[in-house]
Amino acid sequence: MRVCFVSNVVYPYVTGGAEKRIHEIATRLVAKGHDVTIYGRHFWDGPEEITHEGITLRAVAPATDLYTDDRRSITEAIDFSARLAIPLRKELSTQNHDLVVASVFPFFPILSSKLAGLGTGTPIVTTWHEVWRSYWNDYLGRLAPFGQTIEYLTAHTPQFPIAVSGITADRLAKIGPSRNSIEVVPNGIDISQIDDAPLPRDNGQDSYDVLFAGRLISDKNVSLLLDAFDSIADHYDATLGIIGDGPESDRLRKQASKLGCSEQISFLGFLDEYDDVLGHMRAARVFASPSTREGFGITFAEAMAADCTVIAADHPESAASEVIEDAGYLVDPSKEAVADALDRALAGDRPTQNPRSRAQQFDWDNVADQAESAYRRAVNGTW
Repeated sequence: MRVCFVSNVVYPYVTGGAEKRIHEIATRLVAKGHDVTIYGRHFWDGPEEITHEGITLRAVAPATDLYTDDRRSITEAIDFSARLAIPLRKELSTQNHDLVVASVFPFFPILSSKLAGLGTGTPIVTTWHEVWRSYWNDYLGRLAPFGQTIEYLTAHTPQFPIAVSGITADRLAKIGPSRNSIEVVPNGIDISQIDDAPLPRDNGQDSYDVLFAGRLISDKNVSLLLDAFDSIADHYDATLGIIGDGPESDRLRKQASKLGCSEQISFLGFLDEYDDVLGHMRAARVFASPSTREGFGITFAEAMAADCTVIAADHPESAASEVIEDAGYLVDPSKEAVADALDRALAGDRPTQNPRSRAQQFDWDNVADQAESAYRRAVNGTW
């Protein structure tokens, strides 16, 4: 197959979950003999078209800031989509790609890709990482109707949709395509990378009994985790490490400073090297993230691969239950329930299913095989 991915940001020049998924799947497709091109912004040094790990990277727009006031820039997404349309149209009109694969957020490149492919018969495969619906109110405030409208229009654009979890597929079916037309291909992890990640002590760093890693936003419920940890910390002389940054950072640090266990809590901020995050997971006994909004929850899979006891929130807006099943503890997102789970985990209780065994199914090799199969069905008309 001749596969092209559309992504305004390209891994490893910009790091993030959606672009890493493209990279991991693309490199494995190349290894199997497929031709892969990624259309993105020019974040790399050198000419506009280069080859990286066997993948053709084609810049259709210059590098630019992706965020405005801590939110993804709408004008950036529109600008990239406008610049994408003509070069992609030229390639599709001459049948140089068998299909286009585009991540849904931001939405505008999906619409641009569809316009570029009109009349060519080229299938457009979309990857839905989340479906926000009412969450747009929190994210955009008074501009929420704009986000909801674009999401709705994108969902109704003719496409071959892939969702990263069943819960995301269910949400998508409520605003667009039928549920049975949506393929579920999860996000993945590199188990060998996790196994080889250096332990904190190898770098002269401290390790922690309990670990959180993620963006510090309200949905992650780190405030709740701090209060729950405070109620059991003295029982075990345990330590808590918080990895990540975000708009809640200052407030959470102030909250932690007022707790009785404040000296047992460390904020590590954003770690530039993801191997360092994985190393902290390997060293931790417990990974706790009572987030109530997870389109997938990649850190749960990584923590299970690192043999942590995982604690997550059992919530209808989170796919944690799909990822973890019985290989961790799914609890009510309340101080009491999270504290009880921390107490059990630190006392040595383990889940009924082996975490590492559960994590194996999310290895990138398995995920790439699923993606390849879905892409073939789109090309062959057997979706």
